[in-house]
Amino acid sequence: MKIENAKQLTAKKFKRMAGVSRKTFELMVDVVKADAQKKKKPGRRPKLTIEDQVLMVIQYWREYRTYYHIGLDWGLSESAVCRTVYKIENILINSKKFSLPGKKELWKMSSEEDLVVMDVMESPIERPHIRQKKFFSGKQGEHTLKTQVIIHQKTSQIICLGHGLGRIHDFRLFKNSGVKFGELLKVIADKGYQGIKKIHQLSETPIKKPKNKKLTKEQKKYNRELNRLRITVEHVNRRLKIFKILSDRYRNRHRRFGLRSNLIAGIYNHELAI
Repeated sequence: MKIENAKQLTAKKFKRMAGVSRKTFELMVDVVKADAQKKKKPGRRPKLTIEDQVLMVIQYWREYRTYYHIGLDWGLSESAVCRTVYKIENILINSKKFSLPGKKELWKMSSEEDLVVMDVMESPIERPHIRQKKFFSGKQGEHTLKTQVIIHQKTSQIICLGHGLGRIHDFRLFKNSGVKFGELLKVIADKGYQGIKKIHQLSETPIKKPKNKKLTKEQKKYNRELNRLRITVEHVNRRLKIFKILSDRYRNRHRRFGLRSNLIAGIYNHELAI
């Protein structure tokens, strides 16, 4: 669907098709146009307008079809689609319009009212030719890339992301990410972060069931109350995985995965602010 047809869609159908609202799409187009005005290079005019280029990239994230199939729809070669996707992604990430607050923001958050929730989502990948064991996730039973998501519980805003290979444990990924919390900041995580209280005292994780024993009613009640607060991060993961590039089997180079997930997370944050 090109921009001429997309403009005829209602706001609801446009967001369903693209995964972003019209306001966010228009901002992305303005960012790319501003970059194009700075670089006044002579040469052939591109086959697609800037609006179509941005829409094509969004559809690539949203549907995650191959460059070949997208090229057939837009009248481009595979290499032209690939170059356009890389170009638009670089422009958007370099503009700082869709940047995340970052790890430093967690250190500044020292209010007792602040509460952050942490979780790890996994994206399947194609089986690597080398170092397969480092990518194999025992939890998922396949080769994956892990993304650590830290959000503000009340606003559901993503504060920062961390990335690792599928084999790495969630708690080890947290240690490697270098995240540090303010002394008065409360943190909630799942069972994969057992032991985090030794690093940050105001951390809470669900109580694990002892071997050959059962949890008491009070312990079950505590876990339910904690899960009611923690469920917000699962909703955020769902919103991110609307873009199938993060949920389907990732086919591209792994070093590009972090840039794309941070960019999509920044777009998600912008959608919240609208």
